[in-house]
Amino acid sequence: MPIPKAELHLHIEGTLEPELAFALATRNGVELPYADTEELRKAYLFDDLQTFLNLYYSLMAVLRTEADFEELADAYLARAAEQGVRHAEIFFDPQAHTARGVPIATVVEGLGRALDRSEERHGISTRLIMCFLRDQSADSALETLTAAEPHLDRIIGIGLDSAEVGHPPAKFKEVYEAAAARGLRLVAHAGEEGPPAYITEALDVLRVERIDHGLRCMEDPELVERLVRDRVPLTLCPLSNVRLRAVDVLEDHPLPRMLDAGLMCTVNSDDPAYFGGYVDDTFHAVREALGLDQERLRTLARNSFEAAFLDRDAADEALRAKYLAEVEAYSFD
Repeated sequence: MPIPKAELHLHIEGTLEPELAFALATRNGVELPYADTEELRKAYLFDDLQTFLNLYYSLMAVLRTEADFEELADAYLARAAEQGVRHAEIFFDPQAHTARGVPIATVVEGLGRALDRSEERHGISTRLIMCFLRDQSADSALETLTAAEPHLDRIIGIGLDSAEVGHPPAKFKEVYEAAAARGLRLVAHAGEEGPPAYITEALDVLRVERIDHGLRCMEDPELVERLVRDRVPLTLCPLSNVRLRAVDVLEDHPLPRMLDAGLMCTVNSDDPAYFGGYVDDTFHAVREALGLDQERLRTLARNSFEAAFLDRDAADEALRAKYLAEVEAYSFD
């Protein structure tokens, strides 16, 4: 069994495997521009973030009903359990669905059905984080937050994703303030393709608690010092970074230097159906490519639970303590 871990950077739409995409397309009468699953898999080769996003959003056309979203989430959770995931904080992109005429209620209720039974069926506690598309307008983000009001009992926080360059965090200051006023937790993608200044802006303007990606912080020593001092978690996605050309080859990934610097790094799968591996696959890949020893892998697992939003009440804290004890007791083969 893999080492217990939390997954904190996972886009549920990015877990859509070709087999499920074709099954849902058939069920919903959607014609995909691929002859079969093998041809679709060959399309999962990207030049950059935008090339990936083009395919990512086009395949969402197969997701139409609550049952579709329930099946998508349940398929991820089954795989995650096999990968040692004990807690998952799952991103979803409502604007990508409402733009296609799929109501936010359909998305949240469908995902929620799978998440509600996740602990019993898969042994995984879950949280749901609603992300805004940064290449859409700030007004659209505010409208999405308003539309989500009836469902905030199921949503623990907000995030910011999609094309980063040219869309600085400050663009979304108002919606982050509105979300904070509603008691939602705050995270944002920053410093993947965008510069280190976007990380600083996410911290200072959006007041985020975690940085999703953040690998470009290494270009700014003062920022690194701040992140270390304030114990700001970074949800790194090494396989994603290679597939989207943020890093040329995995052997060049800055993860070891980031750990050496004292940064609170976690390792996650991002969009695993597209990027060649789920989270324990990623652990194995960085272990081999970067020469991480067992204790460094244990540190990454420990960090994932310490960075998780498991602090709402005594039950959450007890759950975190349980997971951390599992990490400490884990014996590597």
